[in-house]
Amino acid sequence: MKIFKFGGASIRDAASVKRVASVLQQFPGEDILIVVSAMGKTTNALEKLTKSYLEGHQEEVKAQLEKLQSEHLAVVQELFPGQEPTVSREVEVLFTQLAVITQRPPEGHFNEVYDQIVSFGELLSTKIVGHYLHQNAFTNQWLDARRLIRTDQNHRFARVDWNFTQRLVRETIRPGQRYITQGFIGSTDDYRPTTLGREGSDYTASVLAYVLDAAEVSSWKDVPGVLYGDPKVFEKTQLLRQISYEEAIELAYYGASVIHPKTIQPLRQKGIPLRVRSFVEPETPGTRIYASARLDPLIPCFIRKENQVLLTLSTRDLAFIVEDHLSRIYKLFHQYGVRVNLSQNTAVSTSFCINYDPVSVPPLRDELSSEFAVQYQPGLCLYTVRHHHLAARERVQAAGALLMEQLAGHTYQAVVKP
Repeated sequence: MKIFKFGGASIRDAASVKRVASVLQQFPGEDILIVVSAMGKTTNALEKLTKSYLEGHQEEVKAQLEKLQSEHLAVVQELFPGQEPTVSREVEVLFTQLAVITQRPPEGHFNEVYDQIVSFGELLSTKIVGHYLHQNAFTNQWLDARRLIRTDQNHRFARVDWNFTQRLVRETIRPGQRYITQGFIGSTDDYRPTTLGREGSDYTASVLAYVLDAAEVSSWKDVPGVLYGDPKVFEKTQLLRQISYEEAIELAYYGASVIHPKTIQPLRQKGIPLRVRSFVEPETPGTRIYASARLDPLIPCFIRKENQVLLTLSTRDLAFIVEDHLSRIYKLFHQYGVRVNLSQNTAVSTSFCINYDPVSVPPLRDELSSEFAVQYQPGLCLYTVRHHHLAARERVQAAGALLMEQLAGHTYQAVVKP
């Protein structure tokens, strides 16, 4: 079996869903399991809805739900013109469930509430895409990933229970069949929804490939493959034809959006190749990631992460920042699900470059302020350059005011205020 993953950009509207169907027509008779993300910017919209719900803004919640529902039903109407398809009713049922959840008082930690609400994005998209593919020569069975991917209770960053997941998947999936399921989501032992981290659909594809001993994973993107930089940011980007597992892990860790950080490790363990391909030009080979591949071509690779925050913490009496302080700080980062992208220490302060998250960063900042003096600088960019040279570093330094930089082996990083 092959695993095909289609992200939000590949199904952002009705025209894109039709393109997915045309891509799949090029693989007649093959056993394929499709993993699908939420449509377009749905996850972002559901995150805003979650924030409104937790803050008690019921009028905003209602308006946001109505907007999301109308957007999804508009796609349904364009894909199934003049029909009253089952999918319309299924979409409406899911939005009714969301409305019920958001009309009652929040229960549990905000990460648990987040997972309960945001997981609806993938459920909606797979209902729509699955029905359309079924009517267009790709007969498939819809699977609920919450019944396949078993995780722990670490909401928003759930860890997979590999043995249980393997048993569930192998009991469900049969040779000679085609399936569609959701990326990004799973559930605990008591079927509470969990999510695997932002952009986690690639990881879902990797998990399923591992437990099924798949032949290959193809991640279909709106770019020709893995480029040396984001074409929306850097001009004249060049395709990397092949990458080793190790290099892909490095690029993903530092934030290359085309690869999810946890995707590679399960594939590496079983030697399953990952191919990053273009759904716009499906006949092109894209980028192949596999064992012992040399980076081809060997050139600097640029990664830019926007919406960064620089937190600088110091003790109020200017005492040294020591291991006990750092232990408490990192414990809070873990508690709030905030990832540190870069850190530097001095004798009396420590600085952290983190992703801004509207749900978790404000309460984290408040809690840190109860013990430390906090300097807070939002709206920054973090640049990472793999296989850097002087010209590559100067290119980054020219992007704005340089606030912090770090050089370690093949990797250069800089925090810049644009």
